[in-house]
Amino acid sequence: MSSTDASGKRKGRHPEKALTAVQVRALKAPGRHADGHGLYLVVEPSGSKRWLLRIVIQGTRRDIGLGGASLVTLAEAREKAFAYRKLARDGGDPLAERRKPVETIPTFAEAVIRVFKDNKPSWNNAKHAAQWNTTLETYANPFFGSRRVDQVETPDVLRALSPIWLTKPETARRVRQRIGTVLDWAKAAGYRSGDNPIDGVSRGLPKQGERAEHHAALPYAEVPAFVAQLRGSSEQGEVARLAFEFLILTAARTSEVLGAAWSEVNDAEALWTVPATRMKAGREHRVPLSSRAVAVLARAKALGSGSTLIFPGRSGVKPLSNMVFLMALRRMAVPITAHGFRSSFRDWAAEATNLPREVAEMALAHAVENRVEAAYRRGDLLAKRREMMEAWASYIAGATISHDQQKTA
Repeated sequence: MSSTDASGKRKGRHPEKALTAVQVRALKAPGRHADGHGLYLVVEPSGSKRWLLRIVIQGTRRDIGLGGASLVTLAEAREKAFAYRKLARDGGDPLAERRKPVETIPTFAEAVIRVFKDNKPSWNNAKHAAQWNTTLETYANPFFGSRRVDQVETPDVLRALSPIWLTKPETARRVRQRIGTVLDWAKAAGYRSGDNPIDGVSRGLPKQGERAEHHAALPYAEVPAFVAQLRGSSEQGEVARLAFEFLILTAARTSEVLGAAWSEVNDAEALWTVPATRMKAGREHRVPLSSRAVAVLARAKALGSGSTLIFPGRSGVKPLSNMVFLMALRRMAVPITAHGFRSSFRDWAAEATNLPREVAEMALAHAVENRVEAAYRRGDLLAKRREMMEAWASYIAGATISHDQQKTA
C-alpha cells in the first residue's frame, strides 16, 4: 500500500520511464526493460534484443512479439504497440489479425488477368473478350505491366498511349478505356486510392482526327434489290444466304443470328426469343417473325439435318463462321457491313412509317436512354413491332404497298 511523503506526494512503485534510442542501443543487462504501456525491450543472455508487448486481449493477458531491435526501431515498436492496444481496446484480437495471410498488391499485368476472368462470363462476344486481353498485353503491359497497380500513374499511361494515339486511334481509345477499367477495379478492391490516372492523360495527348464512320449501310431504298441479288447468288451456300436474309428481316445483330437455336423459336406464336445471355445489353429480346422470316426458318430446318442450331456450319454442331456475312458482301462487291442493315431498317422505320420512334428502338433492342421512361416502361411493344416487321418484310420483297399504307404500318 502506498503512502505519502512530507510534501504530500504519494509514495509507492516508481512510474516506468520511457526508453530512449540511446538506451536501446546501450542496454546489455539481460531481462525486460520497460518503455511504458506494456512495451518492453527484452535483452537475452546472448545479447540479442527484441520487443515485447504485454496486453490484455478479450480479458486474457497475452504477450506479443514485435520483432528484433536490430530491425524494428523504438519508434516503430511504439507505433505497432499503439495499433495493437487500440485494436484490443475496441474488442479485436491482434494475434488473430497477425495470423491472417497478408494479401500482396498485384501488378498491373496480374490485375488485367483478374479483371478479365471476372468479366469474361458477362461478355457474349468471344472476339471482344480476346481483343480486350490482347490489347492490354500488347500496348499497356510492356510499359507498366510489372508495376504494382498502386504505383501506376498518369505518365506511365501517357507513355503507353503516345506511340499509337495517332497511328491507331481507335485501338488507342479502347486501350485507354480498358486501362481505366483495370485501375477502377484496383481502387474498388482497396489496392489504390485517389484519382484514376486515365482522367488526366488526355491533356498530354495530341488531338486525334475525326473518328471513323459508323458501320457502312445501304440506303433503305436499295435493300430490296440487295436481298433479291442475295437470293439469286450461288457463290455462297444456301444456309449462309438464309441466315443473311434472316438477319435483314429481323434487324438483328450478327452474333444473335449465328447463335440462334431452334429452342428459341415458338412456331405457334411466330416468335423468336433471344436469351439475355446472348444479347449485348444482357436482357431477353423477343423478335416477332414476319411471314417471310417464318418461311426462311422452314427452309433452314429442312437443310439443318436435325441440328439444334438454326444456321449450323458444315459440321452441324458449330454455327456458321462470324465472317460468313462479310465474305458474302465481298463476293457481291457491296462495300457495306452486315451490321449496317440495322441502320437501313432504322432509316426505313423513321422515313417510311408513322410508328413512334420507340417501336423501332425496341425492335433494335436498344436500351431506353431516359431513366424515368425506362422505369415506367414494362412492355416491349410486341404487337406494334409485329406489324412493323411484316411491313419491313413486304417492303424488302418489293410488294406493292402505297406510301399511305407504309405510313400507317
